[in-house]
Amino acid sequence: MKSSINQQLENERVLLRRYQPSDLEQLRTIVFEEEIWRFMPTRISNVQELQAWAQIVEQGHAAGTRYTFMIIDKASGKLAGSTSYGNISAVDKRLEIGWTWLSREHRSTGLNRHCKFLLLRHAFEELGMERVELKTDVLNKRSRSAMLKIGATEEGVLRSHTQMHDGRRRDTIYYSILLPEWPSIKARVFGDLYAAQAPD
Repeated sequence: MKSSINQQLENERVLLRRYQPSDLEQLRTIVFEEEIWRFMPTRISNVQELQAWAQIVEQGHAAGTRYTFMIIDKASGKLAGSTSYGNISAVDKRLEIGWTWLSREHRSTGLNRHCKFLLLRHAFEELGMERVELKTDVLNKRSRSAMLKIGATEEGVLRSHTQMHDGRRRDTIYYSILLPEWPSIKARVFGDLYAAQAPD
């Protein structure tokens, strides 16, 4: 990688920053919603599972294998959810954006689009990645539609790929964006966000 992963990314709408133990109090008010975990391999349904999640987050940061960001809605100052960089390969110049969830009140508000712009721009323009991967449950139509809307290319389905928390075997669908594709995607999909952050 050209540089290390920035622990804080932001624009006028959203702040992405590293998890802090003090976030647990706010997380407890939003994270137990069942719908959040419907298409996730794991779930957080009680305080013990939330504490275990927090430990995994810290271990991922320490090992450099996953960087988890808290999503802060700058309009309200509320913690809105979480997203991550993971499956990072400096040698292959690729990483995955995923493990993303938002509270009920922050879904379908455009907040996720701002998050994806910041994460993609940092990955391609500052970290020097050649490939960014995204994946989801093949049954998750909302997520699949969102990935296509940000310009990702559907690559295929891995059958019986992931064991889910409810016992189901998930078929996982993969998407990607490549470095040569980023300039046109940035202009076409995120042009308004890029213009808002461009220096005068």
